[in-house]
Amino acid sequence: MKNLLQKSLKQLTIFASIVFALSIPSYFLLVDWIWLRELDENNELIAQRIENEFNEQQISDEKLAENIAFWNEIQPVSRIDYSQQPLPKDSLYTITRQNPYSKHEVIDRFRGLKTSIKINNQHYVLVVETNVEETEETVAYIAMVTLLFFLILVVGFWILNRRLSKKLWQPFQDTLQKLKSFQLNSHKEINFGETDTIEFAELNATLDKLLQHNIATYRNQKEFTENASHELQTPLAILKNKVDLLLQSNDLTERQYHIAEEMNKALIRSSRINKNLLLLAKIENSQFDSSELVRFDTLLHQSMDGLQEHFKEKKINITTNIDADVAVKGNGDLTEVLINNLLINAIRHTSPGGSVKVSLSKSDFEISNSGEQALNPDLLFKRFSRMSTDNSGSGLGLSIVQEICRLHNWQVTYSFENGQHIFFVHI
Repeated sequence: MKNLLQKSLKQLTIFASIVFALSIPSYFLLVDWIWLRELDENNELIAQRIENEFNEQQISDEKLAENIAFWNEIQPVSRIDYSQQPLPKDSLYTITRQNPYSKHEVIDRFRGLKTSIKINNQHYVLVVETNVEETEETVAYIAMVTLLFFLILVVGFWILNRRLSKKLWQPFQDTLQKLKSFQLNSHKEINFGETDTIEFAELNATLDKLLQHNIATYRNQKEFTENASHELQTPLAILKNKVDLLLQSNDLTERQYHIAEEMNKALIRSSRINKNLLLLAKIENSQFDSSELVRFDTLLHQSMDGLQEHFKEKKINITTNIDADVAVKGNGDLTEVLINNLLINAIRHTSPGGSVKVSLSKSDFEISNSGEQALNPDLLFKRFSRMSTDNSGSGLGLSIVQEICRLHNWQVTYSFENGQHIFFVHI
């Protein structure tokens, strides 16, 4: 993963490299065009100079013929030939051939001019050829110099970017560090530092407004949760006491007794659902401190001792493999709830005479119970999802287990192997 500045610098470097690659053929075409244009002008000047020099000598035609013949011998790349009529138009051409002045076999490129000149009132055709400098070599030198400046530019950008980023992005880094350390349940507001950068100032103002709204919402939700806990539990407790008194009355008929007993079961279940919903709300609102050191093995032994009667009642065979001194960082009360919920779930869904296996190591906690068919893992941890016809539970036990694991950054999974429902918690 790369930061924002490195990504932008990478894109700029790629773009500059493409521009540099495209500049090389452009340099070649431009330099070659300039060379040919300058040589054409040079050849025209040479033709004018030759014509003027021969005319200024004012020599006879016989002497002129001798001089031209001598000229053609000493100028192999330039010839003067007699012509009865002047050329209708000058011609320019480029030719590659062996350089007559070179001692080595080197093929050079020449730019030629074929034009008409007039000496002693006679028409002649003059051919002038000039060696063209190697364009490829010129472009290569230009490309090397350009590459050097390109590398200097990229390195300069990289150094300046690193130095400037530390200063320019300092307000953003300060804001980011404060957001990382912010906890909604700590009730501490964030004071963002002042900055003269408009974008960062707007960002801090927006974040401050958002956090203020979230803090107010959190406080209202927490207050509602606490009020709901008290206001609902009290009438439920009163109703249950009244029903208990009614069940103890000797004046009840058998039908009235069964009705009262059903009311009592419904009240017990309603009270349990209310407690579990409030517990889920508190967990989701991060109202629990999860930084204490918890003895997981001690809590597990306590929970199993407390549920021994239920194991015996269903004649469940228990197998344990619990390591000693297993300590985890978390919340003790929630860890105990997690253990109880998984044990109760195993007892409730194990047939009489079945088996339950409990194991604990430094990093894993596993409870398995005998069963007949696998459960749907997509519905298993959803609230109020029923995986059996047993209605004695609240339908929230495994949802609470999942939320407790999420709070502690633990991972809970379910599998069905060899007739065993297996709940595995990686702690």
